[in-house]
Amino acid sequence: MPIDIVVDAMGSDKAPDPEIRGAILAARHYDLRVHLVGPEEILRPILRQHMQHQKHLPVFITPASEWIRMDDKAAQAVRAKRDSSMRVGLKMVREGLATRISREHPAPSGPGKAAAFFTAGNTGAAMATAKMVLGMLSGVDRPALASTVPTTKGTPALLLDVGANVDSDPDNLVQYAVMGHIYAQNVLKVQNPRVGLLSIGEEDSKGNALTRDTLPLLRVVPGINFVGNVEGRDIYNGSCDVIVCDGFVGNVALKTSEGIAKLVTTSLRESLKSTVTSQVGALLSRRAFTDFKKRLDYSEYGGVPLLGVRGVCIIGHGSSNERAVMNGIRVAAEFAFAEVNSGIEAALTTSQS
Repeated sequence: MPIDIVVDAMGSDKAPDPEIRGAILAARHYDLRVHLVGPEEILRPILRQHMQHQKHLPVFITPASEWIRMDDKAAQAVRAKRDSSMRVGLKMVREGLATRISREHPAPSGPGKAAAFFTAGNTGAAMATAKMVLGMLSGVDRPALASTVPTTKGTPALLLDVGANVDSDPDNLVQYAVMGHIYAQNVLKVQNPRVGLLSIGEEDSKGNALTRDTLPLLRVVPGINFVGNVEGRDIYNGSCDVIVCDGFVGNVALKTSEGIAKLVTTSLRESLKSTVTSQVGALLSRRAFTDFKKRLDYSEYGGVPLLGVRGVCIIGHGSSNERAVMNGIRVAAEFAFAEVNSGIEAALTTSQS
């Protein structure tokens, strides 16, 4: 039975075209119903144009008269724009969650109900709106953004927090570790995921006050496979499945990695075109280069989950193209199916008792 995924159609830098194209791709490739939220007078003509030859696809429009722009101040916009595409979309998730709880329905459907929400819009506004509309899971003080990153072993790793909270305390990091463990286990399908605390050295004495105070707390959390301190290089070498840090450090690490990935792919492309010999080599290695670029392309990962809120909220990159939107919708559906939130609440109840 298909589930309903809501998409903030006015979120990305080039909205609504990538959202509409991505929604169509998702509806074509996956067993989903996609609801685009935004001003109908803007969305309807574009959707009609792109669906001329595929009118059977389950892509719908839910009206919202306002939207939050990238340059809006998050707190002010969330309060002022009460009919924003973010708020309307997240209310649909809240209604779907209520239906699921009251009737034990596996896949919320019908007008005003949805299983998950995706936006490529203002991250601060998305987090604030999700906290306000959906509320927090029991046992969670602050939500965390969790980013999936590639590793040299070919398996993904999870890095969190990557920007939801620039200031965190040891209890927050313990909660991130539990949430990351459940997500890696249920969505990434990693058995007994290895959880590490990001620091500047593996020794217990290394790091700042936050990591030194967090380390002993993580050692006694039941149910997680904590491996101790890990370093920056361990994010990508596959030695760890979940890497925990505060949002300031995580965001710097993630943005630096994006810059390095772009540098490597651009430099490699230029080198392969520099001489006749290398051009011949480039033709022979085109598939390998394409596969390499795909592993580093953020659009293949779709978006990052906001863990800790009572519902499913996936936040994509502002420059998301239609493929990134499609994958963001896919990730939202996988999250909804995996029962991550109930697992987080159960694990935190055990760890805090």
